[in-house]
Amino acid sequence: MTVPSGGSAPQGRPQRKQVLLRLDPAVYEALARWAGDELRSANAQIEFLLRRALAEAGRLPGEAKPIPRRGRPPAQPPEPQ
Repeated sequence: MTVPSGGSAPQGRPQRKQVLLRLDPAVYEALARWAGDELRSANAQIEFLLRRALAEAGRLPGEAKPIPRRGRPPAQPPEPQ
């Protein structure tokens, strides 16, 4: 079941789908710990694992965009003077 997201997406970027997911609490806790170890949210970890499984099965669509980077942009080295 998908749930439409509210609001509008930034121009040029399609809205991401929202999906209701029911998990066993022990499975969620293990997933959340794993996500924390890899500095991801539980949601980002689920998407990472799904994409990896799709790629390994040869089912990842070619038009799938890369996972958007979150957080602070990487530091840029100072320009030479």
